Amino acid sequence: MAQKKSSKVPAPDRVLANIADYVIKHRITSKLAYTTARHCMMDALGCGLEALSYPACTKLLGPVVPGAVMPNGARVHGTPWQLDPITAAFNISAMNRWLDFNDAFMAASGAHPSDNLGGILASADYLSRREIENGGRALAMRDVLTAMIKAHEIQGVLSLENNFVELGLDNVILVKVASAAVVTHLLGGSREEIINALSHAWLDGHPLRTYRIKPTLGSRKSWAAADATSRAVRLALIALSGEMGYPTVLSAKQWGFYDTLFRGKPFVISRPYGSYVMENIQFKIAIPSGIHGQTAAECAMTLHPLIKDRLDDIKAVRMWTHQSGRHLITANIPLTNPAARDHSLQYISAIGLIFGRLTAADYEDDIAADPRIDALRYKMSVEIDERFTKAFRDPEVRANPYAIEIEFKDGSKTRRVEVQYPLGHPRRRKEGIPLLIRKFETNLARVFAPKRQKAILEMCNDQRRLEQTPVNAFMDLMAT
Repeated sequence: MAQKKSSKVPAPDRVLANIADYVIKHRITSKLAYTTARHCMMDALGCGLEALSYPACTKLLGPVVPGAVMPNGARVHGTPWQLDPITAAFNISAMNRWLDFNDAFMAASGAHPSDNLGGILASADYLSRREIENGGRALAMRDVLTAMIKAHEIQGVLSLENNFVELGLDNVILVKVASAAVVTHLLGGSREEIINALSHAWLDGHPLRTYRIKPTLGSRKSWAAADATSRAVRLALIALSGEMGYPTVLSAKQWGFYDTLFRGKPFVISRPYGSYVMENIQFKIAIPSGIHGQTAAECAMTLHPLIKDRLDDIKAVRMWTHQSGRHLITANIPLTNPAARDHSLQYISAIGLIFGRLTAADYEDDIAADPRIDALRYKMSVEIDERFTKAFRDPEVRANPYAIEIEFKDGSKTRRVEVQYPLGHPRRRKEGIPLLIRKFETNLARVFAPKRQKAILEMCNDQRRLEQTPVNAFMDLMAT
């Protein structure tokens, strides 16, 4: 007699189950994590407000179909829009990410974990308004900060030793995964529904890195994470509708993620989920650029006073970085758009040397047309310093070293300027946080009248008050 096949659903892959259990059960007790999450949220939202000055960003914002607003929908900060949570998530994260000025986490795949904020805020705001309409209670901003900590942790831990980049997959795959987990939980999903949403996140088509790699660097890298977190909200809503999941999406023989896209290897999870990533996040406080360019800009600006009047006398510019920086952000080719320029160590360094500054506007075409920039770029060489690579990879050090030295035509040289840790590094928090708050103040002033600026700043600078504020009230305050 032929045996009947079992219809029992297989146990979920351990990676999916562990993420779901962490999201549901783990209690965040770290005061540092909550304080850092507050600063992270302020910084990301402020970056979004600055991005509203750039038409290349704003042309992508608003409802997908003109006029398709949603009463009691999710707010988009700095704008009057109320949209469905999927579209609002795209808007919020596209703004926050546009200028490459939000936080970063150094890892094998790299990560910008505040990319998840769009999905988190939009879902929490939408749910809060719906609950109030039905006589319930809104979520509090502490719920948003908790979700941020957990999304940072999921994305960061998965990126530590699993190199999606070398396989041609863009790192925003982990934005979709992390957002799917925390958003499903925020919206009231069960353990099974979180696992189902996660399975769909891994099952989805995943973006190639074509738009983030020379010579095809382009502006999609500024909205790719927004696409990922908004897609995660969609997948969360699908899971909450009762749609089935695929519990062995990673491990299924031949057709699972491991065998199809990860060379048959399971993920390496080197540390338990907690609050490590948020506590060790790196901010981009003064320099809008790829994270590997932060120390490059600091070095170049240090040398600016010494060489600003001797640009024509420069024979060569020697630069040293770690292996990841040399591979990911070295581009001395024609740079035809801002997205290409902010991922070129040579362009970043040239701006710092010539002008003694680096702002988002310095990537635009009018500045890039200055002939001194390309003249200097083509005198540059970038070498790997193995000491820098070791310091970059050491989890106890997590440095981002860079050095620069300039040789003149008469044979003289500047001193070699070296920076190990950028301004936004955890080791420079005491120096960096006051400047981060000043950056937030500057960005608030771009959009809001003084009275509103003061109200937002007072709330955001008060940890307890912010955490107790209903999400919808906070988003109303941030809207125009």
